[in-house]
Amino acid sequence: MVQCSTGIIRIGLLVLLAWPSYSATATFTLEELHEQLQGLRENYIKLKEDIVAIVAKNAQLEAKDKMLEEKVARLEHELRSQEKIQVAAGNNNTPRTCHEIHDTDPSLTSGMYWIDPDGQGVGEAPISVFCDMSTGSTVVSHDSELPMEVDHCPDPGCYSRGINYNVTSIRQLKALAEMSAKCQQSIKYDCNFAPLEFSNAAYSWWNDKDGNPQYFWAGSDSSVHICQCGIDGKCVDAAVKCNCDSMAPVQLTDYGVITDKEILPITRLNFGRTQLETSSGVHTLGRFECTGQVTVTGMPKSCEDLWRKGHTLSGLYSVMGTAMIETVYCDFTKLPSDPGFQTWIGYADVKSSPTYFFAQRNATSFNETNIPIPFDVELLNVGGAMNLTSGKFTAPVAGKYFFSFTGLIRFMGSSTRQYCQLYLYKNGDMITKSYSDETSTALEDETLSLQSTLNLNKGDQIWLEIFYLTPGTFLYGSLYNQFNGFLLEEDISQFVKTLMV
Repeated sequence: MVQCSTGIIRIGLLVLLAWPSYSATATFTLEELHEQLQGLRENYIKLKEDIVAIVAKNAQLEAKDKMLEEKVARLEHELRSQEKIQVAAGNNNTPRTCHEIHDTDPSLTSGMYWIDPDGQGVGEAPISVFCDMSTGSTVVSHDSELPMEVDHCPDPGCYSRGINYNVTSIRQLKALAEMSAKCQQSIKYDCNFAPLEFSNAAYSWWNDKDGNPQYFWAGSDSSVHICQCGIDGKCVDAAVKCNCDSMAPVQLTDYGVITDKEILPITRLNFGRTQLETSSGVHTLGRFECTGQVTVTGMPKSCEDLWRKGHTLSGLYSVMGTAMIETVYCDFTKLPSDPGFQTWIGYADVKSSPTYFFAQRNATSFNETNIPIPFDVELLNVGGAMNLTSGKFTAPVAGKYFFSFTGLIRFMGSSTRQYCQLYLYKNGDMITKSYSDETSTALEDETLSLQSTLNLNKGDQIWLEIFYLTPGTFLYGSLYNQFNGFLLEEDISQFVKTLMV
């Protein structure tokens, strides 16, 4: 200000110095002196106005400088915070929620941050949101947060306003809702002779993230038309579920918080039946806010679990099914709620340990009943589950197993019918049996066989026994006596439980 004043004084002096010099004998008329004085006054007034304008402009420039400094400081803070987050994460991935940022560094202050809910490198570009670091909440603004008056019109939904969020795509908000543990959005409607519903006809509703109409105004039950006063049982008229539906000749308010994150955020508001001069409606829509983050523990069970863990490359993946590993195709260019996000391919043959055996009894004949049949030749016994001496197989893991036996029965010949009954046992319970007989008086050999597919728990035992045979009949020692079995499918859930202990 001093500099500006000094400048004006100098200008004034120059003006005075530039004033024409006259000799001492020069004479002026009174009119000429008056004109010269008026000119000097006008120059002075103009210079004073210039000084005021310069001072005002200088103040504006100082204010702009301060705003720019604050903006630069804020951007530098965001950049440092984002870099700090990425360093803590050990990669260049943009965090997917504010909760994730908060967990990375709880010391960060609340402010604007970049997040990428649908995954780094796929879908839409990252979005800038407000992160409330006191709670780790993600807050997204829109253009309908201030109270807005509804037009006068008679029909259902005749007033309609689309909600424009401060993001480039609604896809990112859908992804944010799916990533978060909870999401909510408040709605307030101030009304006077402007019902949301009248005579069972809906005049007002809102549209969810997919554009579907919704008629509830609080909570998460989309099957009923209700406001918070209806949930609390405190509406001005007990016969209705919303204050505005009472049609009372006074100013009323309905307020509620939508908590069903599967259908948020709200994308449009629609109101009607406000045609009377005395009718009025004012809506206020809260910001879209999400807290927490869905966590996945243990082995992933779906493409959605993989997506939550940060996978973004579409392709074939192995996931944990009910009892087996399954193969699925994950299209990570889509969101979990989109059709075609996961395509089931089939089962994966995964075993914690291979199990199969092939045993024979060919050294000596055997005719003992009600005891396990032992074997003397081990051709295969991978996993060591078959004990040839005891004749018992012990399941090393839970799952489906297949067993097969083929034997040669020798009948020495008799005038009466000769036969042999052979059983397969599980833990002492008969599972299946085989039978062979002969009526010849001459020596005859007959084969018998059995097969079975069983669900076994770890530790279950399987063996063979001769239940009954006629005198002179026996299991002939030869290469024809073969017992084999193997693990078809392991119940991998049992194995996974052991890993998680």
